Amino acid sequence: MRDSSLAAIDLGTNSCRLLIADMKGNELFKCAVPTRLGEGMSKNNCFTDEAMARGIDCLCMFKMHMDEYNVQQYRAVATAACRMAMNGAEFVRKVKQQANIDLEVIDGYEEARLNLLGAMANVKDENVKYVVVYDLGGGSTEITLATKEINPKILHTVSIPWGARNSSEKFDLNDYDAVKAEKLAEEIHKYSESFVADAKLDKYRDKLCFVATSSTPLRLTHIVNDWNPYERTRADGVVVATQDFDRAIENVRKMSYNERLEHSCIGQSRAEIFNAACVIFSQIYKDLKADKIIASLKSAVDGIIMELKNGTN
Repeated sequence: MRDSSLAAIDLGTNSCRLLIADMKGNELFKCAVPTRLGEGMSKNNCFTDEAMARGIDCLCMFKMHMDEYNVQQYRAVATAACRMAMNGAEFVRKVKQQANIDLEVIDGYEEARLNLLGAMANVKDENVKYVVVYDLGGGSTEITLATKEINPKILHTVSIPWGARNSSEKFDLNDYDAVKAEKLAEEIHKYSESFVADAKLDKYRDKLCFVATSSTPLRLTHIVNDWNPYERTRADGVVVATQDFDRAIENVRKMSYNERLEHSCIGQSRAEIFNAACVIFSQIYKDLKADKIIASLKSAVDGIIMELKNGTN
């Protein structure tokens, strides 16, 4: 039998992530599955039967991996989609019944805190004393200002109720449309502008860096550098100038749906929602006045493993 191990699951609106590590926190297995749990939620704020089936199938598969690696401790969290769905509690019950996984629906603050813990590993500059981390999910986007410490202190955070999946459906942004994109950008701007003011961000700028988690910055980093095919780990920790992101996003806007579908850095899992993701991503870094951003693969699952390893969960 394998040695005991730890596991972290992060069930988002568009994807579900699993990280299995040994008791010292070293990675043993990692995967992400595009469950599209929030697909169709914009109609009546409920999970569809098809979406729930995809989510449960994914978690059943994750449980098999966990058993294979003799996972003794785990934490499985669900974020925006389960917070918002009227049948979210029913879904959580079915997950327990069919996958035997205890799924914990967390609020925006806890989501931001876990992402912060994971992303902090990519902040290497010793002159940096403060960090802004923003995580663009499928159903929400969290922006957090924190101290750069082993145990970072959150100074201010906001959870924006728009992510790539729900905004793409609500604002009809499968294909890029300047008018519709502007409406979404204005909605995001209300939150990010308030964040800048309420966090008093300007007084931290001299010792501040920006980190963006989720697949959007990772995929755009590949497009900026003309890297093919898409390999998430390749972009982890890479620093990109926002003007380079601007040029990559402009190229994405010119693509047809089929071009996005066939693009190795976008593909089937993101073709429908990537335009909306780019609108949110770029509006936030413009409002934050960030000139460069660290793209981070490390996020909530890494934060969970860190806490399980240290016995702080």
